[in-house]
Amino acid sequence: MAKKGINLIKSAYELLIKLQKINLLQNKPLYWWPGTGSFKVVLGAILTQNTKWENVEKSLANLDGFLELDTFLKLDIGSIKEAIRSSGFYNQKAKALYKIAREIKDEFNTFEEFQKSVSREWLLKQYRVGFESADSILCYGCYRDVMVVDAYSNRLLKSFGYEFESYSELQEWFEDGVLSNWDRLKSAYNENLNLCYARYHGKIVEFVKSGKSLVWQRRD
Repeated sequence: MAKKGINLIKSAYELLIKLQKINLLQNKPLYWWPGTGSFKVVLGAILTQNTKWENVEKSLANLDGFLELDTFLKLDIGSIKEAIRSSGFYNQKAKALYKIAREIKDEFNTFEEFQKSVSREWLLKQYRVGFESADSILCYGCYRDVMVVDAYSNRLLKSFGYEFESYSELQEWFEDGVLSNWDRLKSAYNENLNLCYARYHGKIVEFVKSGKSLVWQRRD
């Protein structure tokens, strides 16, 4: 369970409402993550491990023309390494990218079939794919109803007095807060839970990166 100090918020719903009042996703894609619903999300989810997104953008720009499953598989490992050098750990990441692309092709044949049929368990068996990467692929690449949580989420909640023992516990806190208040939220997201989760995660990342502050009133 989460260890609670002096909590200024009581639920993920309350936090979301507060974040909605700040214009955090202006000029961002609807689902926040660039290239949602495409193989580009798979590439980005692995490339962003232990690096800044700005470095990932450079790598993706270098891969321009090879951002779809079949075209990406035309590249050799050496070419991938050179293209993604800016993202760091390029030897391991190049191997991970090629292996998952090959596995998707062999298991599902097309990216569209992968979107429909892939499971979280399958993703977690892939090289260098952990909880956050798997959930990013599911949420943004496959439009699944999954809330991505990360270091930004943990940092934000820690500042409000929460500490979580695991990724799963942190994720459950967010998802429970949204689901238990979905009747009050769904109209703002066209009754699309995936869109809500996608934008919620985006708001958290943009908020923490911006260094903005929220005005909170202590609630007893």
